[in-house]
Amino acid sequence: MSLFLGWSSQGAMAVEAEYYQDQKVVYHNDGGGADNAAYFKRMLGSLKNHVDAVGKQRVEIRVVDHGAGVDLFSMAQSDEELAGKIDGLKELGVRFLICANTLKERKIDWKMLYGVTEADIVPSGVAELARLQGMGFVYIHI
Repeated sequence: MSLFLGWSSQGAMAVEAEYYQDQKVVYHNDGGGADNAAYFKRMLGSLKNHVDAVGKQRVEIRVVDHGAGVDLFSMAQSDEELAGKIDGLKELGVRFLICANTLKERKIDWKMLYGVTEADIVPSGVAELARLQGMGFVYIHI
């Protein structure tokens, strides 16, 4: 039995159903520097690829957003492509967590951020990264 089944019609390589084990992953989003828009689109694309590769039922993904990473949700207010990608990922079970310290330091009202609810706010982004890793989530920073 071969490991890889071949290329799918979408161009991605199809793998056997049991190739990936169940996964718990936390992505660290602290922004992408001078070109946040391009960084955010790449990051959201990577998240989608991750879910597609492992399977919605086999992966639990959290994205901890702090510092310039929170800009994603400000930009999505006026960028339909970003908003659509966020919505699509949420439909796949991806949870976006927003740092309360960042909101306070940057004087941002969470109600002004695209798709953010009060339940998405965590006290500290960096402490949340450590908490999730302690709960068995694998850390990824793109």
